[in-house]
Amino acid sequence: MSRWFSTLAAALAAAASTAAALPAPALAAELPLWELGLGVAGLSLPHYRGAEKSRNWLLPMPYGVYRGEILQANREGLKAKLLDSDRIDFDISLEATAPSRSADEPARHGMPDLKGTVEVGPNLNLRLASGPGWKVEARLPIRAAFTLQTKSRGVGWVAAPTLNLDQRIAGWNVGTELSALWGSRDYHRYYYDVAPEYASTERPAYSARAGRGGWQATLAATRRDGRRWIGAFVSADSLAGANFSESPLVRRRSNLSFGVAVSWLLWSSDRLVPDPDELK
Repeated sequence: MSRWFSTLAAALAAAASTAAALPAPALAAELPLWELGLGVAGLSLPHYRGAEKSRNWLLPMPYGVYRGEILQANREGLKAKLLDSDRIDFDISLEATAPSRSADEPARHGMPDLKGTVEVGPNLNLRLASGPGWKVEARLPIRAAFTLQTKSRGVGWVAAPTLNLDQRIAGWNVGTELSALWGSRDYHRYYYDVAPEYASTERPAYSARAGRGGWQATLAATRRDGRRWIGAFVSADSLAGANFSESPLVRRRSNLSFGVAVSWLLWSSDRLVPDPDELK
């Protein structure tokens, strides 16, 4: 059960976070306080950044939105807004990664499996520019990472300063973002260290360092048609400049992730509230 839950959480987080905080379509001046639905998602994700192989997932896709004044849940994930102004907002949000079996990844044969992780931490959003139907933001998230298992343990922290463009194009909410990734020694060690007991002629011992983790670029689009929600994303990872790029566990200097999801709204609140994500 813990493996199924971590897989589902990671897939949903990938689909939501790479949607780049796309605003909800302005179907009305006000929207329901909460909405619930269900659908299906298909994703292709590498076992980890730099892995040789990827895995395809077909999973149930819950659709949940909560538009509270402080607590919100939407395409950005679950967050608590601690500061909100026209130019700056500060929140706490979640991310996750999928688990991976070492038997499925040639570089990791004989090594322990990678557990799924959940990442949580503060996020500062700065609106740099905006106009009718578009906005540009700088995002500065810093998150602590923990394994998803019965006895969870911390695996360091990661930061991902991001430049993001949101647009509304022909009824679609389109998000484009570019992130520079940084990680602690423990975070990079979790994925890229080779301990002496797992070293071999083809896989020498290796100790990863803290610092740069490469780059990530994402394009995502979502659309709401009545009670149906559609979303898709493609994300390109580059390990150019990453401090761990010489690890024997790195088989590719770039990876591609993509996914499509469809959900149908089944229940909604009678109470209406202003749309907090509307692009002016």
